[in-house]
Amino acid sequence: MNIMDFNVKKLAADAGTFLSRAVQFTEEKLGQAEKTELDAHLENLLSKAECTKLWTEKIMKQTEVLLQPNPNARIEEFVYEKLDRKAPSRMNNPELLGQYMIDAGNEFGPGTAYGNALIKCGETQKRIGTADRELIQTSAINFLTPLKNFIEGDYKTITKERKLLQNKRLDLDAAKTRLKKAKVAEARAAQLNTSQPEENNIMSEQEVRITQSEFDRQAEITRLLLEGISSTHAHHLRCLNDFVEAQMTYYAQCYQYMLDLQKQLGSFPSTFLSNNNQSSSTPVQSISTPSVLASASASLPSVSNSIVTSGISELKSSSGSRKARVLYDYDAANSSELSLLADEVITVYSIPGMDSDWLMGERGNQKGKVPITYLELLN
Repeated sequence: MNIMDFNVKKLAADAGTFLSRAVQFTEEKLGQAEKTELDAHLENLLSKAECTKLWTEKIMKQTEVLLQPNPNARIEEFVYEKLDRKAPSRMNNPELLGQYMIDAGNEFGPGTAYGNALIKCGETQKRIGTADRELIQTSAINFLTPLKNFIEGDYKTITKERKLLQNKRLDLDAAKTRLKKAKVAEARAAQLNTSQPEENNIMSEQEVRITQSEFDRQAEITRLLLEGISSTHAHHLRCLNDFVEAQMTYYAQCYQYMLDLQKQLGSFPSTFLSNNNQSSSTPVQSISTPSVLASASASLPSVSNSIVTSGISELKSSSGSRKARVLYDYDAANSSELSLLADEVITVYSIPGMDSDWLMGERGNQKGKVPITYLELLN
């Protein structure tokens, strides 16, 4: 027998098997053939696997949307992944906003209050963008990749073995149907007193035994694979913990960056020179810290009428000096100002021609302008 004859016979056998399965499946749907039911434990395992696959896909896709809201960017990353190429590095939204702010601040002038604030905000936004990249990278490695490996690896294997189990069941039921028909034909022949070859029954019974053995073996293989779903859940639980830790780190970084930025913006004087070097009377409003995090930091000073006390008025009208307690940390904007630390005590006094919102402060050999909103005069 040459190779061509062998291939032809194999194709004919495969076609016959396919036709037998198709007939059996159709008759089952029409209620004309019996169907071997899987045991309850195996059915439960199959249901658990399908449920795991369904929700794993939903969680995975929505996590991708959360980490990368731009659908075009997700499509681009998908295409590059399929081509086994690295996607080009581009600025994310916080980084792009940060760069715009920095460019605008440099254009308006780093020495102006608004320009300086824009630059500080821009630098913070870029740090948030970097943290965002780290979150995406960590989540992809520790969370998304294991979920994807289950969908594209373990579950594909389960699907393949489940399909084989279905085919073995169809073969078994088709063999049972043929045996049943052979017995019916034998009974009819006996009634008509005609001879019916016993070989048909023997062959049908042998075929049922073989197909039953193959079905049982495939059912055991499928069951062992399905019982691994519990281990998959345990693994995904560890991955979920990693994802939560990555998010916690990200949000903690963002909060710290914004807290630092808030302090920097709060250090600006309440009255400052505008970009055209004319005096502006608009106070800089402090950004209130969320109540849930109020214990983590003190709120920044705000300008109010109660700040201008009679004691400060008297100090400005006299040539004397007073002790004052510093309420908040303050970073000097230039060499004419004095940096302050919360709760320290300094000496303050006024000099003729000084802006109404400032006093001169002294600490040992250091002295410089300090904003009155950061001070509490002592008796």
